[in-house]
Amino acid sequence: MKSLARLFMAAMLTPFVCGAQVFVETDAYVWTGDTVRQGEYRAIAVSPAEIQSTYHARPGYYMGIKPEWKLKNDISSYPQLETSSTMQRAIYNMGLDEMVNAVEPDTTLRTGAAWGGVWTRDVSYSIILSMAYMQPEASKISLMKKVDPLGRIIQDTGSGGAWPISTDRAIWAVAAYEIYKATGDRDWLEYIYPIIKRSLDDDALVDRDPATGLVKGETSFIDWRQQSHPRWMQTANIAESLTLSTGTVHSRALKVLSEIAAELGHKDEARHYAAESQSIADAINEHLWLDDKGYYGMYLYGGDNLIMNPRAETLGESLAILWDIAPEERARTITESNPTTPFGVAIFYPQIADMPPYHNNALWPWVASYWAMANAKVGNEQGVLEAIGSVVRPAALFCTNKENFVLDNGDIATELNSSNMLWCLAGNIALTHKILFGIEFERDGLAFHPFVPKALAADRALKGFKYRDATLDITVKGYGDEIKSFTVNGKKHKPFIPANAKGRLNIEIVMADNTPAPLAVNRRPNLKAPLTPVAWLEGNVLRWNPVEYIDHYTVLRDGQRIAEVNTTTFDASEPGEYQVIAVSDDGVTESFASQPRSNRPEWMFEIPGATTAMKSAEVRYQPKGDIKGYTGAGFVETDHSTGTLSIPVSVPETGDYVIRLIYTNGNGSVTTESSAAIRTMAIDGNRAGAVVLPHRGEGNWSDWGESTAIKAHLEKGSHMLTLSLEPENENMDRKTNHALIDAVKITKL
Repeated sequence: MKSLARLFMAAMLTPFVCGAQVFVETDAYVWTGDTVRQGEYRAIAVSPAEIQSTYHARPGYYMGIKPEWKLKNDISSYPQLETSSTMQRAIYNMGLDEMVNAVEPDTTLRTGAAWGGVWTRDVSYSIILSMAYMQPEASKISLMKKVDPLGRIIQDTGSGGAWPISTDRAIWAVAAYEIYKATGDRDWLEYIYPIIKRSLDDDALVDRDPATGLVKGETSFIDWRQQSHPRWMQTANIAESLTLSTGTVHSRALKVLSEIAAELGHKDEARHYAAESQSIADAINEHLWLDDKGYYGMYLYGGDNLIMNPRAETLGESLAILWDIAPEERARTITESNPTTPFGVAIFYPQIADMPPYHNNALWPWVASYWAMANAKVGNEQGVLEAIGSVVRPAALFCTNKENFVLDNGDIATELNSSNMLWCLAGNIALTHKILFGIEFERDGLAFHPFVPKALAADRALKGFKYRDATLDITVKGYGDEIKSFTVNGKKHKPFIPANAKGRLNIEIVMADNTPAPLAVNRRPNLKAPLTPVAWLEGNVLRWNPVEYIDHYTVLRDGQRIAEVNTTTFDASEPGEYQVIAVSDDGVTESFASQPRSNRPEWMFEIPGATTAMKSAEVRYQPKGDIKGYTGAGFVETDHSTGTLSIPVSVPETGDYVIRLIYTNGNGSVTTESSAAIRTMAIDGNRAGAVVLPHRGEGNWSDWGESTAIKAHLEKGSHMLTLSLEPENENMDRKTNHALIDAVKITKL
């Protein structure tokens, strides 16, 4: 009966679209009037409180869909949208309805219907989008849950034992400040300042790359390592990668810290953190910009010589625009260059061919919302329309704010998914408030800069928008990105409401009906990159497996492209670190580079005091049998009680070297938990940097690998390395900061 009802409904929907306004149309779907159509499927906004859909997900997929949404919660206390488009009102009301669902009994914000609890990055990005002012108390309580007993921002469990493999916890700072801008709560400002300062000071010592000034660590929110990295990359390699999105987050967090310091009267700190923020922004522009692509590369990665992953990564590109890291001309270019598929922008592009959809080969609506705001900021009208459409389409067809979607077909059959997803509903709400009504929270008031694409031209009202001690009724008429007139209670006014405003204010904004200078949208079919070559050295010959459907291979030595070949061998008689990239038959699309293979000179040094017994009380998972695979007499154990380890080494000539520890850490999973080991290395008494020893699997104490690297200039002769556990090295677990170290490996660059 349900199938018959759906077929009947589909037939009934068709007449509604005849002659209706076309808002967005791509090769995949069309949003026309109050209907969204994708192939055989239809969704219609029956009323502002109901959407009906004929969509059916992939048969057998365990996360099904609802064929309808009906308003169930009282949303009358939240800003009410009035406009002629029933679909726009219904999608917006769905966001409010699901926002009410997301507030837990303990007044925290639930991550999603399938995701309980508070996650630092999820709640922070949601707060920045709209929860700071829509749910200020729940936002504050949620952020307070993500502060540890040491007064630091918590990095949630993640790859190799969380921080500092994952380092995007700094987004908490941006979210916390957004709450202050919405509420003006001085006590909150004083509460968050030492937390942000302690956390970012630790980050500066542990996860800043001295060579480039970029920030180390996993790409923000893309925390399933094989979803966005070549399979050969260990979590130590991920900890060394230098990413766009995480760098933008740190730059913005430091700017926030500077502004808070200034607000609290700490002038020296304000200047210091402003300079640090700008330093990271400058590094992003120097080291990650790709002139030939017109956008920033996703991250630098590799072994001793980092190379560019030239994929576009939408969240990082968006944040670089929104937070003024990208200069004005680059910002416009990014919106014209970042590939847009028929269903919307990818999390990154092109895709990884042998990975299922989740972060890979997917669109996440909250990221599309940031992308829409970035396009609005630079005046890319068509980019704004298609980004809004990429949020409206799935919300309508799936009758909920779902977590993510397959870019190939727009379906929900990804590795994991959830309805009522917090950051997606927060992005849904932000599209209305921050783009169509142009509301922007500043320290001392509300600024207005609506962006209304001509296709969405209409009279819109937002009734009952609460701002501190004022309640605003806002009307926007017309279209464009320029304001013709702005009145408050019938009187001309600049487009700004000061923070001390009180009472009920009637705001009318009349747009200039102007058309912004046209900017392009880089429409592209969804694309899979070639598979990653598997390469190895046989003497002085580099060999690799053949990859199908390619044009040629590019060979790299020490991170530099030195040859293009059509064979699967290369003369590697010149010492170096070699890699191979497969280039697609389009001559442009590249695979990941193969695992680095080096024939440069290297030396191994044992650590004094070696043992074959593990005795530390900090061990979380006992060995699965005897510990094997170490070299020499055994290994050295390091934990909170160990004290400083001293390791004598020597090098045969003066030069630049890479120093890594051969270690194992069986205190957690490769993908989760929070007990990555961290130590500070000094060379001849001078601090050289932090060394990270991530998890290698629960109880996998015979699985030895290489730590993150320290690069140093060493004079010929003997040197003393020391490893110590400093306050900034305390991980998120706090109880277990433990690993076994077998040897020190030093490689000549």
